[in-house]
Amino acid sequence: MDNVTQRLFVHTAEGKEVRSHLSYRAKRELVCQIAPRYREASSALKEIILDEFVAATGVQQALHLTWTAANHMCAKRLMPFLPTLVESLERHGHLHLSEQCRNQLLSMSPATADRILRPYRKQERRGISTTRSGTLLKKQIPIRTFQDWNEVKPGFLEADLVAHCGTQADGSFLFTLALTDVATGWTECLPLLNRGQEAVVAALARAQQLLPFPILGIDTDNGSEFINMKRLSYCEREHITITLGRPQKSNDQCYVEQKNGQMVRQVVGYDRFVGELAYRQLTELYRALRVYVNCFQPSMKLQTKQREGSKVRRTYDQAQTPMQRLLASGALSPKKQQELLRITEALDPLRLLHQLEHLQKALWRHAVTSSSESSVPASPLSFSVKQCTEEQVEARWYSWDSPISAQKGAKKKVSKEWTAS
Repeated sequence: MDNVTQRLFVHTAEGKEVRSHLSYRAKRELVCQIAPRYREASSALKEIILDEFVAATGVQQALHLTWTAANHMCAKRLMPFLPTLVESLERHGHLHLSEQCRNQLLSMSPATADRILRPYRKQERRGISTTRSGTLLKKQIPIRTFQDWNEVKPGFLEADLVAHCGTQADGSFLFTLALTDVATGWTECLPLLNRGQEAVVAALARAQQLLPFPILGIDTDNGSEFINMKRLSYCEREHITITLGRPQKSNDQCYVEQKNGQMVRQVVGYDRFVGELAYRQLTELYRALRVYVNCFQPSMKLQTKQREGSKVRRTYDQAQTPMQRLLASGALSPKKQQELLRITEALDPLRLLHQLEHLQKALWRHAVTSSSESSVPASPLSFSVKQCTEEQVEARWYSWDSPISAQKGAKKKVSKEWTAS
């Protein structure tokens, strides 16, 4: 390493050594861009170039921190949400930026951000399908395709079951019922001990207590857990419209399928989970995850799709979080909007993410593997709202009541969380 490179890697400012936490590769790329100009510069200009290098390094550190707080989302989703996320991180003391550094960070293009973050990304696994078609009532339920979705009012949901069966689909194991609102992207994940009709209907009833808007319609695949008399009777009683996607056409449930990958597979993983203890720990994980995703995970919605020869050109709207889309929809009263805004601002995204990591590790201790140990925790690690906020907020806003079996003597009570006024 030459003298120029050494000076660029370690720069002394005001008697204090400033070191970068970037990867070696990222630092080398930045040095290669700056070094030629540095060699030809005068002494005064060299000092300015060094200051620029330190500032640029700080921008990349800030980008990496915000990307980590956003759970490693792609830059096209991250950059539109960055002003809100940076403000939140600064408010909670995780980020301290100069005006110059902040302007450079917020003006960065998604392509540049993706190039900087590329070395940190990794490949992901895939799960297996356990859907078994139900035919008894299929003719009574209308078909809806991807092109039919034009809902702008919150309340029309896509639903799907995700199996936590590991590499084998036989025997008993846990499931997750995922529900995604088409208009806002708001998503609820509810754990199930099995995929029986009673369990699915009970989870739908619980989802009505969680959502901040009423359920108007539910679209599902052709699984027998959805096509049965119990669910049909429940939806008729609650005045919920029901539709089906086409068999073997997963794109008909593209909204919930995307959330299955983002919320279930990325966080829970592909291991096998069985039994009451794993169910209770998965419940605690979803209590935290629903808050994090709906408040701090922006997504883009497809606006148009046009075929040009062999290419398909897609255009998307600006990335927004489900909370932002819900507040902009006009479906909530002004009082309810102010309440949700106040509580969202009280949340610390990094503290919430750290809690999610602890809950995630606690769940993985229940995974059934060939090397699994017989001893597992007797009680689940609980999600704590107080650890994610600096001010007192109503805990009922964040999650449903824990299962009765999770605590001795717990009262059977379900509160109206996220319910619109």
